Amino acid sequence: MAGMIQIITYMLAFYFVLKGIEILQIGLASSRSNRKGIITLGALTLVACVIAAIGFVAAQDEQAMGLSSSMSSLTGLGSPY
Repeated sequence: MAGMIQIITYMLAFYFVLKGIEILQIGLASSRSNRKGIITLGALTLVACVIAAIGFVAAQDEQAMGLSSSMSSLTGLGSPY
């Protein structure tokens, strides 16, 4: 079960990065005479999306490691399987 949650978290992180790139591309493709604000907003959004993706992946990996270590300490209790 933890493996599926990790995969979904990795997909979410990848989606965040793609959305940040998409917002930056919208700013770069704008035909307005003053695009500086839009490009700055797009760049900041991309940075925020990358930071959020790294944070989510790190939190999920830490949670999976904790689950793994707690499960390994229970193996000596005589599981019926």
